Amino acid sequence: MDSVAEESVEQIQAEVAGCFKCPRLVAWREASAANPPARFRGEPYWARPVPGFGDPRARLLIVGLAPAAHGGNRTGRVFTGDRSGDWLFRALHRAGFANQSLSRDRADGLNLIDCYVAAAVRCAPPDNKPLPEERRNCLPYLVREIRALTRLRVLVALGSIGWEAALAALGDNGRSVPSPRPRFGHGVGVDVAGFHLIGSYHPSPQNTNTGRLSEQALDGIFLEAAGLIRRLEPNVG
Repeated sequence: MDSVAEESVEQIQAEVAGCFKCPRLVAWREASAANPPARFRGEPYWARPVPGFGDPRARLLIVGLAPAAHGGNRTGRVFTGDRSGDWLFRALHRAGFANQSLSRDRADGLNLIDCYVAAAVRCAPPDNKPLPEERRNCLPYLVREIRALTRLRVLVALGSIGWEAALAALGDNGRSVPSPRPRFGHGVGVDVAGFHLIGSYHPSPQNTNTGRLSEQALDGIFLEAAGLIRRLEPNVG
């Protein structure tokens, strides 16, 4: 087995946090920290790429879009300190994948159970719209995380960018992606050579405030993921 296959998620996390591959994103994450909204004025900002986090023995991987400029870019943990994370961690807690339902900062006691959370892009992008080359620059981190999460069985992609990143990362790990390429949709599921990928609308305010995504619908995604894990590994706790 080669050395890349043996690397840990902690090694990948450390490398992500020191990344400067995308000049536009470096400038934006630092500018966001230097000009915070009034409610965060005076708070220290992480203002670096935001690594994935969670259980290194996770069987569930969640792939989001990118850190929020005043969420993960501020707190240093993806989905922490923003409204999308409020929805996500409540759902994970109800499904048994988190020990608590609220996450405000990296020292708040949150632990993920059998679950790891990452993003397609690791720096906050302007208007939440990373460029294609920025997505390509970040993809190898997700490829390596999938390889390092040796017990992984189920992936949940939050939004179409997370969906495309998950499919591309599975393909780059030598998994045969179905053809034609599966299209994103809420509740869409696809088997990819030993893994199962589920799509979900992203729990962003533009989806939750408009009623496009309800808490019940988000709960359904993670209850499905939990059920799939039990069926795929019925004798594993």
